[in-house]
Amino acid sequence: MMDLNSLRQFLVVARLEHLSRAADELRVAQPSLSRTVARLESELGTPLFDRAGRLRLNDAGRLFAGYVERSLGELDAGVRAVAEAAGAGFGTVRLAAETFFTLTGPLAAFKRAHPQVEVEIHQLGAEEMSRRLRAQDVDLCVASQPIPAEGLTAVRLLDEPVWLVAPLGHPLAGRTSVSVEDLADQPFVTTRRGHWQRRVLDRLFATKDLTPRIVCEGDEPGAVQALVTAGLGLTLTPEMARRSPISAPVAWIAVDSPECHRTLTLLWGTDTRLPAAAELMRATITGWDWSSGAAGMGRPGGKTSLPT
Repeated sequence: MMDLNSLRQFLVVARLEHLSRAADELRVAQPSLSRTVARLESELGTPLFDRAGRLRLNDAGRLFAGYVERSLGELDAGVRAVAEAAGAGFGTVRLAAETFFTLTGPLAAFKRAHPQVEVEIHQLGAEEMSRRLRAQDVDLCVASQPIPAEGLTAVRLLDEPVWLVAPLGHPLAGRTSVSVEDLADQPFVTTRRGHWQRRVLDRLFATKDLTPRIVCEGDEPGAVQALVTAGLGLTLTPEMARRSPISAPVAWIAVDSPECHRTLTLLWGTDTRLPAAAELMRATITGWDWSSGAAGMGRPGGKTSLPT
């Protein structure tokens, strides 16, 4: 008989496709975890992983993982709903974003208005956001790039230009705008693949059949502008960062391309019953004036379907 613990362990193995790393994350012995997976496969009557070489989730495993994620998500949502109905605390909202800097304004406004609500914040890539929304591991996501829209509802929050940022002494620093061709041989400091900044950079250069010269890439978007200030290279940064009072002393240069922009979007599960705390957070985020950074100002926008 399948038990909840076995199913949760299976999902970790399915996500990592590596038994020893899954065992470390779960803090269980690897032989015990192997037996758990084997028992599930025996009950289902089919392998869930291919074991030729490294461990790989097979078609049956992917199918089963989707059902398990949704089922456990519904169970967890039920536990939270009962706790909420019983008045056990003021509730928790689980929010995910690609970068936390984007959320500092609305989060501060939310905590001032609802200090009793606990807020969990997760930094996730776009693909992981989509998966965890469907599994109901998080309630809301703020994405800076398109993510698969099936089963999700999306509200566009902001369209904003993305600027080229250069050190003050750079030869391009005195320009008001540049073309993509002007940047062909320039060094860039950026984030790894999967982050929205890297997606915009790659897309921008692809329009001219060019490849950016990347001299530094990492997982800390907040550190990129500091590296530019140090003279390592150029980067792409959104208008929101330009308005920040703590912005580094750099040159901001427009890029002559319609591809150089980002769209902020709030997403949640279409068929998901959001807890009261998440409903309050959704209202705060959608009511925030993203163009000027103020709450309650009102702004145009509505539900949309995102491209896959």
